[in-house]
Amino acid sequence: MRAYNIIMKKRDGIELTSEEIEFMINEYCAERIPDYQMAAFLMAVYLKGMDARETADLTMAMLHSGEVVDLSSIGKTTVDKHSTGGVGDKVSLILAPVVAAAGIPVPMMSGRGLGHTGGTLDKLESIPGFRTKLSEEEFIDAVKKIGLAIIGQTKSLAPADKKMYALRDVTATVESIPLITGSILSKKLAAGVDALVMDVKTGKGAFMSTLEQASELARTIIDTAAIMKKKVVALITDMNQPLGMTAGNALEIGETVATLEGKGPDDLKEIVLALAGHMLFLGGVSPDPVEGRKKAVELLESGAGLKKFKEMVEIQGGDVKAIDDTSLLPRAAHKIPVKAEKAGFVHELNALEVGIVCVALGAGRETVDSDIDPAVGVVLEKKIGDSVETGSTLAVIHSNTPGVEKIVDRLRKAYTIKEEEARAPTLIHETITT
Repeated sequence: MRAYNIIMKKRDGIELTSEEIEFMINEYCAERIPDYQMAAFLMAVYLKGMDARETADLTMAMLHSGEVVDLSSIGKTTVDKHSTGGVGDKVSLILAPVVAAAGIPVPMMSGRGLGHTGGTLDKLESIPGFRTKLSEEEFIDAVKKIGLAIIGQTKSLAPADKKMYALRDVTATVESIPLITGSILSKKLAAGVDALVMDVKTGKGAFMSTLEQASELARTIIDTAAIMKKKVVALITDMNQPLGMTAGNALEIGETVATLEGKGPDDLKEIVLALAGHMLFLGGVSPDPVEGRKKAVELLESGAGLKKFKEMVEIQGGDVKAIDDTSLLPRAAHKIPVKAEKAGFVHELNALEVGIVCVALGAGRETVDSDIDPAVGVVLEKKIGDSVETGSTLAVIHSNTPGVEKIVDRLRKAYTIKEEEARAPTLIHETITT
């Protein structure tokens, strides 16, 4: 079996065998296939695609390229959640403790921000002392003790994905649905979970910018998971404007705490509760997602989710005082208001532009090695559908650098204001199940 022949076969649109896909992944991880041949293979997949069986075989090969965590000692059905990324997306930070408070173990492996999207790990690390790097033993022990832990992917889990993603990132092959599916599921299933709820973002601030793309990705993930005997549900949610009222690491922790206290913004709570309903159903706590949502409302309003969040902060080395008093979280030196230049109603708030502004301030990273400033970001005062007056504040920039006039102007231009009234966008476009 030769890489050359497999690349040529996929280039010509011919279905690959399970053995051929496994050969490509295993030999590449063993460094017996060079980067240039794997890059050619990835481009062939990008251009010609893969069917459901091929995608499942690719995912399985990537999954078994490293260790698979054994969570059987937990003794309960474990459920995780994955988001395809967005701006102001602090859903996991609220959702995971609410679901854990219902008695469902949530062993969550999350990522860092790259490009315009924020990362769950970066947000958690804005809490003084919080550790996102736990050993496998510490990870499982935390889930056993409190039903929850959020950590980063270890080097031993799905190493094929890390090598392949680095190539995809520089060879214009990121936006391939079979490759995205393999990347997501190999990492999540390597973490040993029994079921998964997907939050597939669509809109200007999402990687899947159209509803059609998002639906295709969601369906592919679900069909692939079904072949692998795993339960997955996908919600397609809106990312045309940022979620909630904050974008930036410590700012989003503050909003997380406020939401767990019952004071958060409605759009954020709605996404959390919808996802929680499905997680409680998959975890066997509720008979259906509707009842699961009702249970999640109770857990959020009672403060049980906040209590669980504090337990997680404490067990992962964070300072709980910064949760009791969020003024102890990192604070930026400068607050610069962004003023409206005319009256009317907000028709658009470009999530991508808000994300780019946050990166420019230092809240995000251009490369994997970029440093993060946990204090900076944006607090939104107005969103789509809101009325504004000339000179009223649209948003407030939190910066540690004075003289950010260009950033102020860019954020102002992220808003489109018109005379006629506007409606807030639909939050949940579609729910896809097996």
